Amino acid sequence: MIRIALDAMGGDHAPAETVKGAVLASQEYPDLEIILVGNPDKINAELNKYKNKGKLPVVAASQKIEMGEHPAQAVKQKKDASINIAAALVKEGKADAIVSAGNTGALMAATLFKLGRISGIERPAIATEFPLPAGKVLLLDMGANVDCKPKNLEQFAIMGSLYAKHVLHINNPRVGLLNIGEEKEKGNELTRESWPLLKNAPINFIGNVESKEILKGGADVIVCDGFVGNLILKFAESLAASVFNILKTELSKGMINKLGIGLLMPTLFKIRKKLSSDDYGGAPMLGVNGVVFKAHGRAKAEAIKNAIRESAEAVTGKMVEAISHAGDTK
Repeated sequence: MIRIALDAMGGDHAPAETVKGAVLASQEYPDLEIILVGNPDKINAELNKYKNKGKLPVVAASQKIEMGEHPAQAVKQKKDASINIAAALVKEGKADAIVSAGNTGALMAATLFKLGRISGIERPAIATEFPLPAGKVLLLDMGANVDCKPKNLEQFAIMGSLYAKHVLHINNPRVGLLNIGEEKEKGNELTRESWPLLKNAPINFIGNVESKEILKGGADVIVCDGFVGNLILKFAESLAASVFNILKTELSKGMINKLGIGLLMPTLFKIRKKLSSDDYGGAPMLGVNGVVFKAHGRAKAEAIKNAIRESAEAVTGKMVEAISHAGDTK
């Protein structure tokens, strides 16, 4: 049985939505054991709302780290914070993975302090899946490392390729370097110096890819520094919502459009669901010596459920072992 430690106190809607997400996951994936970490009174009050709860043990944590707190400082000062206790469960072999919608920096700090980095990996990276018409594309880093060196991008590319292969089940994933042009001479100093490293890395490197290729399926894995990646992520989130709102507004103008919107609305909602981060749940922190998934701070139950599912898939796919082997052989 795969055991997932869920930071039940992390996120804007915790513990109500995190507990609900755990209940949904336990109902849909009965082979999982989901350990709820946090304030027992608050967690049990939420659990009591559900009849069919599955196997959801509670581990007490008297503190929580707020979104606005300094990550490393809070992790050190709040020893009994839910993020720290969840990380300790993995370190002690009592859980196989961690899921949290809490403070991203605190989750990174707690897991690095408790679990460390995978051997050979200088910096962990956050990877995010983007939906495509016929699949998905993985982008990294999405914000863990604002400033990067060429060696970091090489390692991101290797980790992303291994994740795509072992967890997303993409055979021989195509890896691209995000740039302003396809020619290897294009870009800034970072991308120009990274190109030959990626070319000689043990991956299926297809060269530079422009941002317009992200949603066209031009690559399965796209690598960039965390500054650029986070800008893309935030823009994509707002774009999806804006496009949907524009469509609703325009389609509601005029009698004919109003009649047609009733027919189109089911399709529009399917599109919105496909573009929603809820379907993908969480983003893996690749390079940490353990399976760690970060759900969006605004994540509700459906997203939490899917983050739990994804973390279990990463355990089953032996994500950490694959990256460890690559790190040891470099």
